[in-house]
Amino acid sequence: QVQLVESGGGLVQAGASLRLSCADSGRTLTTGAMGWFRQAPGKDREFVAAIRWRDDSTYYADSVKGRFTISRDNAKTTVSLQMNSLKPEDTAVYYCARALYFNTVLVVSTTMYDYWGQGTQVTVSA
Repeated sequence: QVQLVESGGGLVQAGASLRLSCADSGRTLTTGAMGWFRQAPGKDREFVAAIRWRDDSTYYADSVKGRFTISRDNAKTTVSLQMNSLKPEDTAVYYCARALYFNTVLVVSTTMYDYWGQGTQVTVSA
């Protein structure tokens, strides 16, 4: 059974950095991609970043491009999100997600992902 556990959230000031990590404690034979989504109060869950397992291709939301970096540790089956130059509008619960299969069109959609973590809170003060 796949179990995703996020860590690294917290409260920081604008301009600071945080690094989120997602560990997969389960076993799976297939990974198409892993991604990060976020959800602010009263808003829909939105795509942040994703990495394709086959070739390490990365995908980013326009709002985080140039500030956030997604990476993976193949041996440990973990994925990280380095967040720099944080802004108050980055405040949200951040979720790690795992997709068994990759789809170029659906990579930014929650529908591509099969497993989700419980989320970690990131709060950025002005």
